[in-house]
Amino acid sequence: METDLINEALQFEQQKTTFKTTSDRIIASRKAKDLILSLNEIYKQNKDAAIMDLMKRLTEIKRKIEKRLKGRRDLTV
Repeated sequence: METDLINEALQFEQQKTTFKTTSDRIIASRKAKDLILSLNEIYKQNKDAAIMDLMKRLTEIKRKIEKRLKGRRDLTV
């Protein structure tokens, strides 16, 4: 189970991250969150540094997706 989850996370990390629609971005953000939380449960048991590095990389991808979802704010007040 752990290896399946890690492989799924690695595949998600390697996939093309150009999500065309808002719906694609929302789905990708949720999937990244689910993967991070699941990996965190494994990390709590193993304390494996490789899992922590993978979680950090997924978190960075998730932040980029969410930044794109929020869009630009109007700076003229």
